Amino acid sequence: MKSTGIVRKVDELGRVVLPIELRKVLHIEVRDALEIFVDEGRIVLQKYEPADIFTGSMDDLVEYKGKRVSKQSIIEMAQLIDLN
Repeated sequence: MKSTGIVRKVDELGRVVLPIELRKVLHIEVRDALEIFVDEGRIVLQKYEPADIFTGSMDDLVEYKGKRVSKQSIIEMAQLIDLN
């Protein structure tokens, strides 16, 4: 893990401000969702990237009714219908 040398305090509501430099480098925009992980006593923030709701894959995603589905899942579901 690389240190940035940036220190921020947590405010009374538990918020921490991410410096603009980090947001630019990581392409984090206003209202972007962040995932929060805990790893060996560390808090890790990662930009949230939705995955296929069935497999968790992040390859070849298509949005359908507000959900992300991979093309492979769509093909497999289409094959299920053809079996009937």
